[in-house]
Amino acid sequence: MKNNNIAPSNITLNLALLILRLGAGILMMPHGYDKFIHFSEIKTKFIQFLGLSASISLGLNIFAELFCSILLIVGLFTRLAAIPLIIAMGVALFMAQGGDLFGKGQPAALFLLCFIIILLAGPGTYSLDRYIKRKQ
Repeated sequence: MKNNNIAPSNITLNLALLILRLGAGILMMPHGYDKFIHFSEIKTKFIQFLGLSASISLGLNIFAELFCSILLIVGLFTRLAAIPLIIAMGVALFMAQGGDLFGKGQPAALFLLCFIIILLAGPGTYSLDRYIKRKQ
């Protein structure tokens, strides 16, 4: 009799998490890098979030989009790194793009979904987090 189980195998689930982490991290990094190299040009025009100055908001956004993306790619502190990215994409979607899910805000919405899934599912087996856990 055939196995009609629709649950993914352990290998395919971990491979899917790796692909999601790599894809979301690699695609997000250029956004943060672009803001990093053009910091002085956009620091006064950036959105002010929670009463923080535009420069501080931009710095926090660069931290999330560039450095937290790198952490996602290697799978180090994965769930912790996903939190600033979720906040950054939430601000981008709902404040900068006015919640326009099907227009200009669609890329932010897709990234937001990816980062929420990463936060909930964790890094998977193919990550530095798992390697460090095994060594302990």
